[in-house]
Amino acid sequence: MYSAVYSGALCGVSAYLVSVEVDIARGLPGFGMVGSLGCEVRESRERVMVALKNVGIDMPPCRITVNLSPADVRKEGTAFDLPIAIGVLEAMGILPSGAGEGILFLGELGLDGELKRARGVLPVVRAAEAGGVRQCIVPKANAKEGAVIPGIAVRGAENICQIMEFLTVGSAEEADAVLPVQTVDIGALFEEEVSGERLDFGDVSGQREARRAAEIAAAGFHNLLMVGPPGAGKSMIAKRIPGILPALSLEESLEVTSVVSVAGLMKEGEALVTQRPFRSPHHTISQAALIGGSSYPRPGIISLAHRGVLFLDELPEFQRIVLDALRQPIEERLVNISRVNGNVTYPSDFMLVCAMNPCPCGYYPDRNRCRCSEAQVRRYMGKVSGPILDRIDLCVELHPVDIAGLKEKAGAEGSASIRERVMRARERQKDRFEGSGYRFNGDIEASCIDRYCVLGKEEQDCMEQLYHSLKLSARAYHRILKVARTIADLAGEDCIGTEHLLEAACYRPSLEYWE
Repeated sequence: MYSAVYSGALCGVSAYLVSVEVDIARGLPGFGMVGSLGCEVRESRERVMVALKNVGIDMPPCRITVNLSPADVRKEGTAFDLPIAIGVLEAMGILPSGAGEGILFLGELGLDGELKRARGVLPVVRAAEAGGVRQCIVPKANAKEGAVIPGIAVRGAENICQIMEFLTVGSAEEADAVLPVQTVDIGALFEEEVSGERLDFGDVSGQREARRAAEIAAAGFHNLLMVGPPGAGKSMIAKRIPGILPALSLEESLEVTSVVSVAGLMKEGEALVTQRPFRSPHHTISQAALIGGSSYPRPGIISLAHRGVLFLDELPEFQRIVLDALRQPIEERLVNISRVNGNVTYPSDFMLVCAMNPCPCGYYPDRNRCRCSEAQVRRYMGKVSGPILDRIDLCVELHPVDIAGLKEKAGAEGSASIRERVMRARERQKDRFEGSGYRFNGDIEASCIDRYCVLGKEEQDCMEQLYHSLKLSARAYHRILKVARTIADLAGEDCIGTEHLLEAACYRPSLEYWE
């Protein structure tokens, strides 16, 4: 006998429908699987056979063939266990013929028939809805994640016995009683994000220049580098930047959740990621872990930081080959990973925030505390390549906070008021870029600089002087213009002024040890 049910497979952060076909025929007993399968998928036959045995279903001595179509696309993961089991039960006649028609099945089976969590449920349910499927049965731990997609009924099951009962009951009311449709209040999820506790800029003592640079970076989604001695507050400021960024929109939240889901990092029962990501990898991270990779590519840290902040602390301690791999993702806002098994594209639209000491001991140029030679300082700073520095929009030096700065803490401006200014600047950018495909000043490409960063005669003369005196590259020149555009937005100005250009130029990484 023959049966076919729907499932889904991942391709990057998107998914496509898979038809799981099962044929049972007379012949030498065996369980064969075809369809360009990874080792995890091939192992499904053992899990399915044992799980069915342990729920009281004996496999007949016959030839079972399973095909996952389209057969020419590589398939990975353990989520095909459930659709294979349902297909086998239909082909055996234990479930009525066509019982799983119009339903997408997804989930890993335990040896006792329990349905375990799967990764990538959100993009698979999204693909099912787009493909006209109107019902999905997924593990109960993933039900809320799939239920955020409107227009499709998502049901969460704990074990295969529940699903068999659901497929054999007579009425829709009885079916809903066995596996009710999961619902999610998306508005309530975003209200929880707004009311949640955040790290506040009011806790930062002194460091007015660094706070200002963080505000500009947040307003225009610019990359930021902080240089200063240990204990100056670099990490403290970086961790508070997500708190001054506008809240995620629903579409952005779905993008972030898709990446987290594909990586298998969704928490049990979590429906949506509603907070801006903040990722801070250790400096020993490998290139594959940062960018993404493995034999079948998985998203890396830069993709998990999508729509949020990627914080690289102790920047010179990262391997140079790892840092240089960031060049393309920073420019293109996505990362392409090619392997023998296929090519995938992951989003990587993150705000890069870096922190570093000015020398190996951390106290240069204070010669009362620093004992590093000039050669050691230059060697240390030289670990960060010029092309990476050229992609940094703002660089700010932090100095040790004196006692007067510590006393300023009580009157320090909090994140709420900074966030209001950032949101007003973002609104100006939204109006400016409507219909252009850009969202922030940091997104403007070189070909459109003249259109969005218009300069008067006086401002053009100022930029010409800056270009020659600071020995700017073309990319650095454009980045000063984009930062100046953001500074003008924060000031509520329609036109870029000389004062905005000069402030933007002050944030270029032109420290003496990089010259």
